[in-house]
Amino acid sequence: MPTQTTGHLTYADWQEKPVGSPEASPRLARASVVNTFSGGIEAARTSCEYSIVYTSDKTGTFTGLELLTGRLDGREGTFVLEQRGGFGADGTVHCTFEVVPGSATGELTGLSGSGSFACTAGTPSFPYDFAYEVG
Repeated sequence: MPTQTTGHLTYADWQEKPVGSPEASPRLARASVVNTFSGGIEAARTSCEYSIVYTSDKTGTFTGLELLTGRLDGREGTFVLEQRGGFGADGTVHCTFEVVPGSATGELTGLSGSGSFACTAGTPSFPYDFAYEVG
């Protein structure tokens, strides 16, 4: 049975660049992001890369990969999360994420799991939930 954990994700840096024509619709962008996880996942200064599709000025979808080094409920190691989400005209961002199979190291070797978060665009810190197994 998976273990449930929660905490907060805080972003510290967001560097976004257009891909192709910035006037195109839909338009593409790339973002390099630095996050910090606290709570069940403790990982400072993660490395995250997003690919973003803006379907309008305020709506779109994104995919990303995030490398976390730190602790998960006291176990030390590194793992990668694959993220998929979207954002709406009301400013709400929804994201689900999964551990990339085979990416975990150290005491987290064999980690599998998934989680999610929802927030308002521009909010620097917000809660996440994560269900996982190590084995």
